[in-house]
Amino acid sequence: MNPARVVVTDAAAAVIERLRDQFGPLLFHHAGEGAQPMCYGAGEFRLGLADVRVGEIHGCPFYMAESHVADWQDLTIDVKPGRGPGFSLEVPLGLRFHLLVAEG
Repeated sequence: MNPARVVVTDAAAAVIERLRDQFGPLLFHHAGEGAQPMCYGAGEFRLGLADVRVGEIHGCPFYMAESHVADWQDLTIDVKPGRGPGFSLEVPLGLRFHLLVAEG
């Protein structure tokens, strides 16, 4: 249960900066296969007992459901136009974070 790394693209880093300027400290959570990473204000998301911190992206903690951590070695967070999950902070910008995964 040890991904090699969690990184962020330059485009996603720029959006994270914008969101951090507006909302303060942030937290990312990924529920697992088929889900998109969600961005919340720190303290605005209740982590579950099965969530583990797998790294940090652009100064923000990144959590994932423990059952999915062993499946992936490299995680890259990117951003693209489109409707993201309902409560993720990038939604009003017309963007969504997405996960690029190197299968291990």
